[in-house]
Amino acid sequence: MDNNKFIEIQNAQMSFNTRNGVFQALRDINLTVARGEFITLIGHSGCGKSTLLNMIAGLLKASDGLLLCANREIAGPAPERAVVFQNHSLLPWLTCFENVYLAVERVFGAAEGKAQMKERTNAALALVGLTHAAQKRPHEISGGMKQRVGIARALSMEPKVLLMDEPFGALDALTRAHLQDELLKIVARTSSTVVMVTHDVDEAVLLSDRIVMMTNGPAATIGEILKVELERPRERVALAQDARYSQYRTAVLEFLYHRQAHPAKEAA
Repeated sequence: MDNNKFIEIQNAQMSFNTRNGVFQALRDINLTVARGEFITLIGHSGCGKSTLLNMIAGLLKASDGLLLCANREIAGPAPERAVVFQNHSLLPWLTCFENVYLAVERVFGAAEGKAQMKERTNAALALVGLTHAAQKRPHEISGGMKQRVGIARALSMEPKVLLMDEPFGALDALTRAHLQDELLKIVARTSSTVVMVTHDVDEAVLLSDRIVMMTNGPAATIGEILKVELERPRERVALAQDARYSQYRTAVLEFLYHRQAHPAKEAA
């Protein structure tokens, strides 16, 4: 298989039937994602970033066009494509361990015993630095820790693709920065393929191999793709002094606030 075409999106369109007629959210989406690549989707509210992510997840079926993952058509949700939402969606009556174990059991329960699945669960919690919180329930831990449990749950399924919808958007700036740094380390260790929605320009430049910039909706499409050629591992303090970091940041801001200066209202 061509690793440069691990995820393929060909001429994808997305329309919704509403009380006011057909609303076209996305048009003419063409994108390939390589194995192990980190892609961010960025654009103004209503540009269809989350819609596109949900199409890759298989939660939404494209109105037209074709979406492939590992040469297979994306026809619905599958453990090979794990999703981390802004809302961690943890079950409050279960411990952190049990929340992750539930996902492990769903994917590996038919083939593995309890001891092996417990090992997988513990390994996933260790990966996000939460071994010490395994027996705590969601109300006993911070927002940042809850989001790390959500990431552990997704990684525990050993997905081919990690899909993230503004996973740090609800967190304070310091917690957000810490989790961005943790994500960089996790992705380096796991060689994960990641597609992430963000509205944060600095986050996009820090994390990405390529930044996919969306035009304004309705009928949004890919306006430009920026390749971020910053060496890994990346360290935010050093990058703050890097002229290339500033150039990438300026390029994204230029696209968003000059060429896409009048965002349409977000669709209801």
